[in-house]
Amino acid sequence: MQVLIFGATGMLGKALTQWWSGDEVIGLGSADTDIRAPEQVRSAVKQAQPDWIVLAAAYTDVDGCEINPTLAASVNTQGAINVANAAAEAGARMLFVSTDYVFDGRKASPYETNDLRKPINTYGKSKADAEVGIVGILPDCCIVRTSWLFGPGGKCFPDTILKLAASRSEIEVVNDQRGCPTYTFDLADAIIKLCRSSARGILHCTNSGECSWDEFASEILRQALSKTQVRPTTSERFVRPAERPKYSVLSPSSLTAYGISMRSWQQTLSDYLQQRSTA
Repeated sequence: MQVLIFGATGMLGKALTQWWSGDEVIGLGSADTDIRAPEQVRSAVKQAQPDWIVLAAAYTDVDGCEINPTLAASVNTQGAINVANAAAEAGARMLFVSTDYVFDGRKASPYETNDLRKPINTYGKSKADAEVGIVGILPDCCIVRTSWLFGPGGKCFPDTILKLAASRSEIEVVNDQRGCPTYTFDLADAIIKLCRSSARGILHCTNSGECSWDEFASEILRQALSKTQVRPTTSERFVRPAERPKYSVLSPSSLTAYGISMRSWQQTLSDYLQQRSTA
């Protein structure tokens, strides 16, 4: 199988290129191909002649998207549509990495794949619009929504917490947002399995279990053997440009249908901490 990965230099892209074996994999970063430029995307796809295209490239700075919605739309929406058009022309399958932020966070139970998209920030809207656009071009595409992504080789919540803990005895972390932390290498493994299964439709793909951000921080510090304490606070006291969903837990039922299960987010932290220490 020939695989082309856009976004190969990002946190997830690095995990995908490192973890994927047994297939011919080509990874392109933004320096190689700007997905905002249709002719560049078309040229890259034509040269690679892939069976599958995995689009992991995105502008993922949630607050940055809120400040610069034009950039968010050009990368996350139009860029994704450019890739879908190139895939359609080449007869390639496409897997698009999306987000829990396509939902408003007002449910009290895990979101299913057919729940209504209702984003409350620009990042979520840019990804929701991309989902709609891609499906219109490639009805057989695979959309993988994930959440609270972390891993080595990029900016992520555990890295931020550990850096703060190195110089502080106490850290304030919000306790009124709940989601599913997801480790890049576990997500990469699931994506590989989905491509090999010729998956189609929308899937929710996260590590199992849920938590609040302060619970996530506390577990990170516990496993890192840090003495720094976590003090819960609220979103209202920690104002940021982009509003976050209060509850964005994703149901695993769509992934289970493909015979894929993912370990608990707590179990992934030892792998993360080990890789971070050797990076």
